[in-house]
Amino acid sequence: MASLIELANPARFMRLSNVLLPWVAGLAALLLLVGFYLAWFVAPADYQQGETIRIMYLHVPAAWLAMMFYSMMACSALGVLIWRHPLADVAQQAAAPIGAAFALVCLLTGSFWGKPMWGTYWVWDARLTSMLVLFLLYLGVIALRRAIDEPSRAGRAVAILTLVGSVNIPIIKFSVDWWSTLHQPASVLRLSGPTIHTSMLWPLLILAVGFTLAALWLHAVAMQAELLRRRVRTLKILEAERLDRLSLQAAE
Repeated sequence: MASLIELANPARFMRLSNVLLPWVAGLAALLLLVGFYLAWFVAPADYQQGETIRIMYLHVPAAWLAMMFYSMMACSALGVLIWRHPLADVAQQAAAPIGAAFALVCLLTGSFWGKPMWGTYWVWDARLTSMLVLFLLYLGVIALRRAIDEPSRAGRAVAILTLVGSVNIPIIKFSVDWWSTLHQPASVLRLSGPTIHTSMLWPLLILAVGFTLAALWLHAVAMQAELLRRRVRTLKILEAERLDRLSLQAAE
């Protein structure tokens, strides 16, 4: 564990991310181009849902990433509360807006998909409601951090809220199994194997990997920006303290 904490040194993170980010961005762009081509021009329409099935290729990766980023935030929250590692707080702060964006995309595409399938844009379905709760949790985390001026206090408060809200992740995942719901059950991540045809499964998986790499690229860039912002803030504080000392010496 000590070695992992040492590897999470902010300076090492900046050096490593500067090397990896161009490769991650290039691979993400390639996978997204291939995935969208397969999804729109190769994958067949569904025999029941017709062309509206193509919303799945954006909706499903967005749902996965919304849950993945909140899970990442929960792991970072443990790093903040247990080891008080500054990079964990940076990772948590950078992840929240990205996860909120994917949760919003999931909700919007789900509504557009639900209208032709269910006849309505929204129902208080267990899966939809729990995903809405996840989006509100993201907004709450962002608002709480901005409401507290002192960074360390804000980090601890956000970490606690994040861990409390993490109970919603298994609820989202298993809601279609625990309750009667309009939302279809899992068709990809199943112990018995995917039930979706390979002609649709491969474009979906390629897009999921592409979106994941793009999201991780955004996360790393946001972390870099936050580390630089905190460094500038520290330098400003040190400079203000130096000027205060000089003014006191001049007054004496």
